[in-house]
Amino acid sequence: WIGIDSVLWAVRLARKLMLWTTASAVTTVRVANPVLPNSWREWAEANHFAAQQASRMNLTKDWIDALFDVHGHQIFQLGLFNGDPHPGNVILNEETNELGLIDFGQCKRLTEEERYKVARLVLSVANQESNEQIATAFRDLGVKTKNDSTEFLGEFARLMFGRFESRHMDHDWHKKLHKMDRLDYFPKELSMVYRTSLLLRGLAISLQVNTAVGEQWRTHAEAAEKEYTSSS
Repeated sequence: WIGIDSVLWAVRLARKLMLWTTASAVTTVRVANPVLPNSWREWAEANHFAAQQASRMNLTKDWIDALFDVHGHQIFQLGLFNGDPHPGNVILNEETNELGLIDFGQCKRLTEEERYKVARLVLSVANQESNEQIATAFRDLGVKTKNDSTEFLGEFARLMFGRFESRHMDHDWHKKLHKMDRLDYFPKELSMVYRTSLLLRGLAISLQVNTAVGEQWRTHAEAAEKEYTSSS
């Protein structure tokens, strides 16, 4: 398999080259404006934003980090988070390049204990703990499977909160996982956290940024764990 990070790097490079090539052509057309056909000038006007888009590609990693940071704070510190951070609910201030969040219609509350248990699961993945440790964190949240397979729970948690890997695109890998076990019960609080992470990671991948959810939320999860254990 070619590493997913290598593929994303190649796509990102190709997009940048395409945008800067378009920007260069737009500049050329504008300079030679009087002698060129109207169709060329119309094309240049329609693509005048290419240079700006290419420059903004340098900001996408920072934007993704900021989005994970905000939602990690909501989940683990506030216990009240927006479970619907799809791209349509993220807006960009084109003058300042700052992001804004809208539409908080699907919010979820977590108790202090729920935050702690979700934090333990996220940290077990981020810390690359064993299947047994990850499965224990999963079970503590009330997750139930048909066969109670420790390996299944470990792999499924890494799929949820680990880094996106090439094997995750392999149909045979998913078939093996489904044959191993299946979910019978998945708690709503964890479902909403997973939905949030899935939407944010999907947005990141669409911008050619591969990030591990557990790593992104490590600091917030550690703080939630510390707060809960110190108050217990």
